[in-house]
Amino acid sequence: SALPQDHHLPLSFHRRQEELKFGLGLQRLQHRIREIQALRDGSAGEGLGQDGSCSAWSSMAGAAPPQELPTLILEAVKELELAKQQVLKRIQIWKRQQQLAGNGALFEENLAPLQKRCESLVEVYFQLHQQVMAVSADLGAELLPRLLERFNEVLSSLVKR
Repeated sequence: SALPQDHHLPLSFHRRQEELKFGLGLQRLQHRIREIQALRDGSAGEGLGQDGSCSAWSSMAGAAPPQELPTLILEAVKELELAKQQVLKRIQIWKRQQQLAGNGALFEENLAPLQKRCESLVEVYFQLHQQVMAVSADLGAELLPRLLERFNEVLSSLVKR
């Protein structure tokens, strides 16, 4: 999808575009987590939408069939993995720029945005992990270990980098 004239755009444009994409991905993940929470609350027969979020969703949640939960969780984990890929790519770019700086290239040394990104991702990771553990009984003996394995992979690849 990259346009041929893409490389004429300033780097800051690409950086901003990429930041936006990551931010949106995180927002989608947080929305998924709220949906999972709403489904859980709905199936427990509790009232929903106290915080005003997802109120349209919450009215349907009570009637949600339980098979929706694994689907939602799988989608959320997939989005978590995509966000992780973006972070790792960003880290790789940073390392590459650092190497090039050794040859006199300009280098943006500020690690704060990258650190913030990692922290945001880890935060969402733990929220999602918490939701999965809370419904682990509903996920079945086959799906749960697969999900936990994917969670471990996300965290360990972040830590290793």
